Amino acid sequence: MNDDEHSDWLEKFYETKAAGLILYGRALGLSHGEAEDVLQETFLALMQRLQLPSQPENYCLRSFRNRALNYKRSLWRRLTRELEAQRWFEKSPGESPAEHAAMRCLAELPVGQREVIVLKIWNQLTFEEIGGLLEISPNTAAGRYRYGLQKMKFKLEGVIYERDGFTGDTIALLAAATPIGEA
Repeated sequence: MNDDEHSDWLEKFYETKAAGLILYGRALGLSHGEAEDVLQETFLALMQRLQLPSQPENYCLRSFRNRALNYKRSLWRRLTRELEAQRWFEKSPGESPAEHAAMRCLAELPVGQREVIVLKIWNQLTFEEIGGLLEISPNTAAGRYRYGLQKMKFKLEGVIYERDGFTGDTIALLAAATPIGEA
C-alpha cells in the first residue's frame, strides 16, 4: 500500500469508527472532549505505525480503551469531569423524551454493563470480541449485556425487578402511578 492509499484508508477508517469510539469513551466515563482527545491519540498512534495491525478494529478498540483508562487516572481530569454536566450524547434538536430517558438509563448503569452495551450495539462487536477486549469470558460479556438491557427496559417501563434476599425469587416492584387529579 503506497502512502496515498494508506492515508485514504486511514481517513475512511476514522470516519467509520470515530463516533463509536467517542461513545465508547463516554461509556468509560470520559467527557465528550476527553473522548475526542483519546480518539486523536489513538489514531495518531495508528498512523505512526510502520505497518497496519492485522486486525485494525481490535487494535483501535484496545488502544482506545487503554488510553481512556490512563486518561481517567489523572486527578485534575477526574475533578473536571465530575463538574461537567451529565451529557452522554450530543444533543440533537429532534431528541424525543424517550431518547432522553434511554440515554439517562444507559448513564445510570454500572460501568461494566454500560461498556458492554456500547461495544455490542454501537461498535457491533461479538461477545467473544468483547470478552477478548475486556479480558473477561464471552459468557460474562453476554451476561452484562443482558442484565444491563434488562435494567434499562425495566426502568423505562417503570417496573423494577429485584431478588428476594431470603428465597432468591424474583419480585417485581411497580412504580407509583401518576395522580389522576385532586381528590
